[in-house]
Formats: sequence, C-alpha cells, structure tokens
Amino acid sequence: MPKKNNRVLPAVIITSCLVGVGVVTYWVVTQQNRLAEIPVGANIVPQEALLTISVSTDENQWQQLRQFGTVQTQAELEKNFLQWRDRFLTAYGYNYQQDIQPWIGQEATIAFLPPETLNNTTTNPTLTNQNQALLMVLPIADQVAAQQVWETSKPQTQKWISRDYKGTQIQETQGTTGTNYSAAVLDQRFVVVSDNPQVTEKAIDTYHNGLSLAKIPGYTTAISKIAQPNRFAQVYLNVPIAARVAQTNPAQSAIPQGLARLKENQGLASSITIEPEGLSFRSISWLNPNSQRVHRVENSAGQMQQRLPSETFMMLSGGNLQQLWQDYVISSQSNPLTPFPPENLRAGFKSLTGLDLDRDLLSWMNSEFSLAIVPASTQAQQDFMLSLVLMIETSDRTAANKSFQQLEQVLQSRYQFKTQETQLANNTVTNWIAPFGTLTATRGWLDNNVAFITLGAPIVERLLPQPTKNLASTTQFQNTVPRLNPNNSQFFLDVNPTVKALPLPQLLPGQNILLEVTRSIGGTAAVSDERSIRYDIFVSLEKVE
Repeated sequence: MPKKNNRVLPAVIITSCLVGVGVVTYWVVTQQNRLAEIPVGANIVPQEALLTISVSTDENQWQQLRQFGTVQTQAELEKNFLQWRDRFLTAYGYNYQQDIQPWIGQEATIAFLPPETLNNTTTNPTLTNQNQALLMVLPIADQVAAQQVWETSKPQTQKWISRDYKGTQIQETQGTTGTNYSAAVLDQRFVVVSDNPQVTEKAIDTYHNGLSLAKIPGYTTAISKIAQPNRFAQVYLNVPIAARVAQTNPAQSAIPQGLARLKENQGLASSITIEPEGLSFRSISWLNPNSQRVHRVENSAGQMQQRLPSETFMMLSGGNLQQLWQDYVISSQSNPLTPFPPENLRAGFKSLTGLDLDRDLLSWMNSEFSLAIVPASTQAQQDFMLSLVLMIETSDRTAANKSFQQLEQVLQSRYQFKTQETQLANNTVTNWIAPFGTLTATRGWLDNNVAFITLGAPIVERLLPQPTKNLASTTQFQNTVPRLNPNNSQFFLDVNPTVKALPLPQLLPGQNILLEVTRSIGGTAAVSDERSIRYDIFVSLEKVE
C-alpha cells in the first residue's frame, strides 16, 4: 500500500469511533442478488462476533430519524452527539462532512467480539461488556475522493506506529482516553478499525481466507428473507456466543442442559427501516443445521382481536397456549435471568388452588388464546380502573368446565368467595365475588369453544355480544401491528394510556425517555418452516413539533 494512503488512518480511527457511537445509540430505537442483501463487511467480520450492527451512512436517513421524538429528547440526543463529535473529530481537527463523507460507502458495520476469540490460551474467560473488543468496517465507495482527502489530510500530533502483518500495513496509536486504536486498508476497498490489535489481525485473516459472518450456516438465506430496500440498519446476534456469555456470567449459573438447548439456535437477525410514522423491524431466527430440534409449523392465530373492544390498551395473542408454555419451560432452563421460573409458577399455583397447572388447566388450552388489558367504563365510578381479560379457545369444553368448577370450589372453601350465575346477551356467566362484596372476576363462554375470564373492572357487557367496533378494526391497531398471514401470534400495546394506568418498573436505562416518544408497539410472529421463525415489529413514534 502506498505510504501516502496511510495518512487517512488517524481520521478513519476517529470517525469510526463516532460512527460506532451513533450505531449503538440508534440501533435499538433499524437487490439483485444475495451478496447485495448481506451487510457490508460480512466477509470481514469473524464468525465469533457476538453482535454485529450495520447502519446506513446516508444523511437523508439520519435526518428522517431525527424527525421522531420530542423537543426534550431531541435536545438530549443532540447534546450527546456533539459531545462525541468534539471528542473524536473536532478535537483532532477533522470534519466528517469534509474529510470522511466524500469517500465512505452507504453502510458501516460495527461488531463486538468476546475476548475468548482473541487468546486461544484463555480458558473459561469472564465475558463482560468492558473487555469485549470492537471492530469497525468502513467501505471505500469513491477512491478518487478518498485519494484527494488523504493527500490533503491535516498533520496530527499523535504518534503513529506502522507495522506489517502478512503484507498488510497496520497503523496503531495511543488514544487520548488510553485506548489503543488499530487500523488497516484492505485492497483499497475497506478500512477496518479496532480497539484491539489482535482483532485487526483477525479481520485481515478472515478477509483473505477465514470463516466470516457470511459463511455462518443459514446466515445468507436468513438475511435474504428479511431483506428490505433502503434499510437503515441491520442487526445480527450470534446466539451460541450469547449463550456462552450468559454461562460465564459470575452472577448467574446457567443450567448446562438448558444451555445446550439454547445453542441449538444459530442466530437472530433484524432489518430496520425508517417509516413515515416510526421504525419497522423485520426479523428472523433460525436453528443450527446440526440441531435435532424442529419448529412446529402452526400458524393459527388471528381471531381474538375481533373479540376485544376497540379501547383495549394491550393484547397478546397466540395460536397454542399449551405449546407456548412448553417452549417457555425449555427456554427458561437456559436463561438464568428468567423472571418467573416454571417450577415456581407450578408450585405457587398448586399451593393456592390445589390444582395441577399442567394437567388441570393447560391440558385443554391447546388452541388460540389472548391476554388483554381493557380499561373500565368511564360512565360510572368503578372499584378497578382496568380489567385483565384471558380468552382461550378449546376443543374440550367439558374438561374446561370441570377445571373451572374445581377452581370455584377452592375459592369458596379456602377464600370464602361467592359464585353467582347471571344471564347476559343470552349467555350464562359466573361472577366470583370476594368476601367484602366486590366483584373481582367473571367467567363464561363467548361461543361454544371460547372461554373467557375477566379480572378487575366489570367489562363483560363489552364482550357479550361480540363488539361491532373491535380492536382489529381500529386504525391504530391496523397501522401498528405488522401483517404476516398466516401468523402464530400478535402483540399490541397502546403505550401512553397503559403507562399512565400501570406504572412500569425500571427495566432499561433511559426507559422513561423511550416510553415518552413511543405511541404504540405492534408485533407479529409466524413459523416460516421447521428451521426458522419470522418476527415483524413496528414502533410508532412521536414526532418533533
């Protein structure tokens, strides 16, 4: 490589840091052939990467993204952006628009590699965010423009060291924050940058003859299924590596058998586009080709939304509650952070009711179901503001009635509840009344095969008869919940009224800011085949006024 070309590397390193920060900030909030569908750098990023994020460098797309939020959130994001710009560009005398934008390609990629991939002699390392290595891949789209920038690049006060690695020149320097940055140009087509010299070397080896991201089993096929024109970002999570990260977490201990099941999954990928009203996530997960596990191709959900009133705050529906429970049991064994371990739920249900959760309830819950939150009527003063509504379709009404009767006997004998049957819209419903006379629950049948239970505010009169203005008919639901037909499950959340009615615990950093700018969230899942599952999500966002 000509010596004059090395002069761009200081600017590239600084710019890479800036682009990387932008990717991490925004990725949670994003053909003619398959080679055009896979992200840039897929043939450079090693297979061992834990997380890989590719993001557009198109200023128009970033400008579209900036239209979302509120004045307060936009000011906060702008402040953070300026801080990083000053730290990585301005302080070194560089300007992104002048020094980088003229030659960079349409997409940049950032990858995170766990330390176990860097030192083969390391055994059972503790993988943390602090010691993961960073790799950036920046494509050179305009060599002429790049050459002009390189020849006029500003002199730097930093001390740069050049070394040869298998015929490729690597430039290294000590950053002002104490981070060692390393960079190289590959075939005048890509610039690779890392905060670890071993990662730069590994990227060079991968590019020439190594096992890259693009060669992961099923990766190219999966990416082609979620490819979208003009995508803003694309994310890939390496599930087996993520399983090892969880396994070596010193604060938790994963169950080896469950961990093995988790490793049967090969990857999870998502393609993100910016829509006029929010962000669209087209996602897919797929199994390892050596996995003995297969998915049950069953997409039978989609009717429960028509049984719920239009004012429903939240709804989760699925095609088979029994199967969902079985999948949850399996996945929880590999997740030490599972908030509700199945064995605890079984034991708690047994203690409270004397019934066996799997045998007495879930045995007949093998069809479509929904769980929803419906607000109380505003026409009268209510003891409860909300009602939790569970609907379950079953082919064994006799078994369902037997379970309800057993449960009612327990409520009467142990907890002094009273049961009272009434007629509503030519249907018999049973009220469960607490000792102090407050109506707390109602159960019944919407037709011959759909059982329901409401808990909280009395809203049964809005379920029977079936509402003419239902949730599925609302504009918000139709504009938020992605269409995948047929599908296995759907999710809908009207954020603002739900957050007001149900203050949520702090689960994520900056959660309040995210909730403030989000109008609604919709998701649809479908089993594509025995090896893969599609997940489409749309997040409707507020716009800056």
